[in-house]
Amino acid sequence: MGAVNEPRLLAFDGGNSKTDVLLVALDGTVLARARSGPFTPHLIGAGPAVATVAPAVEHVLAIAGLTGVDVVAGYLANADLPEEEVAIADAIAAYGWAPRVEVHNDTFAMLRAGTDAATGVAVVCGGGINCVGIARDGRHVRYPALGRATGDWGGGVAIGEEVLWHASRDEDGRGPATLLTELAARHFGCSSAVEVATGMHLGTIDRDRMHELVPLLFAAVDAGDSVAAGVVQRQAEEIALLTITTVRRIDALDAPIDIVLGGGMLTSRHPALIEPVLERIRAVAPRAVVSIVADAPIVGSALLGLEHLDSLVGQRGSASARRERLRATLDTPYEVRGHDTHELVASA
Repeated sequence: MGAVNEPRLLAFDGGNSKTDVLLVALDGTVLARARSGPFTPHLIGAGPAVATVAPAVEHVLAIAGLTGVDVVAGYLANADLPEEEVAIADAIAAYGWAPRVEVHNDTFAMLRAGTDAATGVAVVCGGGINCVGIARDGRHVRYPALGRATGDWGGGVAIGEEVLWHASRDEDGRGPATLLTELAARHFGCSSAVEVATGMHLGTIDRDRMHELVPLLFAAVDAGDSVAAGVVQRQAEEIALLTITTVRRIDALDAPIDIVLGGGMLTSRHPALIEPVLERIRAVAPRAVVSIVADAPIVGSALLGLEHLDSLVGQRGSASARRERLRATLDTPYEVRGHDTHELVASA
């Protein structure tokens, strides 16, 4: 069992803004955790991306006095294609942290964070948008999720670009007047929305701040702006379409099915977005049980990782008990320890 007497798991949840690392005991107790920066293998490659997480992993292992564990389970954004999952798994395995490495897309973690059922559909709408469905026969329905080129629209980056698109067209006369123009310029301390766009183009404004335009969109909706309302309506239609298509592809339109919605765009629970999404889903899949996940995706990563650990030790732990133990630790804020790593240490 690796380098420890008791079975242990390293669980990862990586995304565009941060990567969480947990060291977890078989019963779901978190022994140590750390947080590092963005996980972006699609930009820098699998090996360099894993290297950015390695200090956090070594840190939590050192806290527990370990050199390795039994299983590493990474449920990661930007692991969208099977070949990307393999490349990331190989890069993790090269560090020798565990004899077994499981790498999959973070939509699977979101699904497990929201339901213990063996089947279901999960939609993640954060910086990007993605979906997974698991059918009763075990089939998986997945999407490339590479952005507009593969038919995807509606994540925070795309929404931010849409805000600037409408604001810029308002300013030069190609589009209708909208509050988005004033809100975008004021938020970034600029004289115009076009100045915001050119700043992002030239690098004087970090393009990673594009997501900051999303709250402005909903503020404009609340103020009665029809252009903003149209953007949110289109987003709701896209989220519902992705969900319904996946439910149809797993042959569950007429069956009881858990649908889990997650990611910052959906967990904001803004009624202008959520209500039409729910209305459209229920009109087509009336027996579906739709929930907006409250737990962080790392909970789902750890629960799935513990299932892999169960298969090694020949037992199956209680998902509900493990979930509560994970929540008990994860409700505690991270402590800042240096610039690159945040940590919390639990009793071993």
